[in-house]
Amino acid sequence: MKKTEWIYCPVCGSKTRDRIREDTFLKNYPLYCPKCKHETLIEAKNLHITVITEPDTLDAEPMNV
Repeated sequence: MKKTEWIYCPVCGSKTRDRIREDTFLKNYPLYCPKCKHETLIEAKNLHITVITEPDTLDAEPMNV
């Protein structure tokens, strides 16, 4: 059986409702915490979780659509 771990909220540190296995790969996953009600973008690979910080929209270059 693969090793699994709970994902903890990067804001308040409480356990979320999501779990990952050691073979789970997440990219731009919106992690929601039911306790502090924050949503954070994360990446996960090999049970290592990284928080994605989005650049400010005011500093970004305008998109030509």
